[in-house]
Amino acid sequence: MVREVIFDTETTGLDPRSGDRLVELGCVELVNRFPSGRTWHRYFNPDRDMPEAAFKIHGLSSQFLSDKPRFAEHAGDFLTFIGEASLIAHNASFDIGFLNAELERVGQPSLTMSRVVDTLQLARRKFPGAPASLDALCKRFGIDNAKRTKHGALLDSELLAEVYVELIGERQAQLGLAQGQAMANGSVRRRALRARAKTLSPRLSPEESAAHRTFIAQLGEKAVWRKWLGEN
Repeated sequence: MVREVIFDTETTGLDPRSGDRLVELGCVELVNRFPSGRTWHRYFNPDRDMPEAAFKIHGLSSQFLSDKPRFAEHAGDFLTFIGEASLIAHNASFDIGFLNAELERVGQPSLTMSRVVDTLQLARRKFPGAPASLDALCKRFGIDNAKRTKHGALLDSELLAEVYVELIGERQAQLGLAQGQAMANGSVRRRALRARAKTLSPRLSPEESAAHRTFIAQLGEKAVWRKWLGEN
């Protein structure tokens, strides 16, 4: 079993070393590259103000976050959820930097980049010179992101899960497997139809069959229907 966790963060700014904090964390579990239905999502009180620039990105105000728990209250639960899974993020160094800063504050070990896959780097290698933002990749792969009017950690993780599967080519493999199975099932059904246990009854009455043979006899010896009747 391959277990992976797609995750995304929202923050008060760009640099945890200058006092910026984590305010939202969303995770989506993949098992064998399929969403399992398990997610993990929390908002956090950052114990500081929300800069206007950050608010315009994610829409999370200081007032909204004021009654939310601190990261410390859910750090253990988060670490339990991710377990030993590989971690997938878009521009992963940014998200890991904030997560590790929060984990350090509560005395937990840092997450290592060796277990992290950066979908931004995957996209840049696969499509050199092309736009590689989450929105651009959703557009490229035909993924509906109409609900993404602002950044949101859980929604972005759900979208990134679809993008990730496309980037690594698993979506086509899954479709090929499904189509192969459908064709195999169709072949079984076709074989079943050909192998009738009992011959169907004739649709013509004996009188109708005799009249048809009389009609064909009038067409001459080279008539194609004589071959159909087994006479030539």
